[in-house]
Amino acid sequence: MIKYMIIANPNAGHGKGARAIPEIEQGLTRLGLDFDLVRTEHVGHGIQLAHQAALAGYDVIVAAGGDGTVNEVLNGLMEARQAGKNRPALGVLCTGRGNDFAPCINIPDDLPAAFQVLKDDHRRMIDIGRVVGGKFPQGRYFANNVGVGFDAIGTIEVAKLPEWGMFSFLIAILKTIFLYYKGPTVRLDYDDQALTTSTLMLLTMNGKRMGTGFKMAPDSKPDDGLFDLVIVRQVSRLRIFSLIPHFMKGTQGSQPEVQTLRAAKVAITALEGALPAQSDGEIICVEGKRLDIELLPRQVEVVCPQE
Repeated sequence: MIKYMIIANPNAGHGKGARAIPEIEQGLTRLGLDFDLVRTEHVGHGIQLAHQAALAGYDVIVAAGGDGTVNEVLNGLMEARQAGKNRPALGVLCTGRGNDFAPCINIPDDLPAAFQVLKDDHRRMIDIGRVVGGKFPQGRYFANNVGVGFDAIGTIEVAKLPEWGMFSFLIAILKTIFLYYKGPTVRLDYDDQALTTSTLMLLTMNGKRMGTGFKMAPDSKPDDGLFDLVIVRQVSRLRIFSLIPHFMKGTQGSQPEVQTLRAAKVAITALEGALPAQSDGEIICVEGKRLDIELLPRQVEVVCPQE
């Protein structure tokens, strides 16, 4: 029988995670799943708990929270793998503020539907990324994205707001337009090519979306061996306003200030200014100068619906 470890973040979504725990326990019990549930107690605890669960022989380790919780569980799984230990699958239950990774592998945000996904136990191998720099000179794994510039400042601002779904992200964007409207000039080395450009925002996407629904890389696939790189060149504040609807619809590729590239290995160096950066919603740096990012193909098995 499959053994599940649920790693629940009670602080996800400003307490939404804590309120979901009784429903998770009741729903999984009703379906007859063999599971244990532990709660994270501080930042980084999910890494430790996932590592311990892998060593203990659990078959599926489930991140119950937002993208930050998924990121911690992923890093714990990869730490255990490097130690040559058990390789459990990753599951996701969406109980956080930002749940942007789950939709890229078709996991529903509705909890009863997600419980059934765990029971059905369909597996899929996906790519992940690794970023080196900032607070993580030793490297940090990510499932969904690394964002540099405007996006990272927006991530800082949204964390200060109550849980209002996409509305919180829209408010954070409006604040960021006035706080951060001039990004760095960067040298972007991607695979065997290079580009120097001014940037408002530079995204390295393994998933499709960010900010609870902004379609940053609508054609991205988490198992195709390549990142989608989205470069938004420096524009005026007024132009930022007019670009927002395009990112909500996924039509930004039609705009002249937006360029999309594809690569498996990326280096971002600030030539002027600094690199504020986030990965899966967690801040990597505010005044960074260089980030090195690589794609690791088909590294993690996830429990998700059939395509």
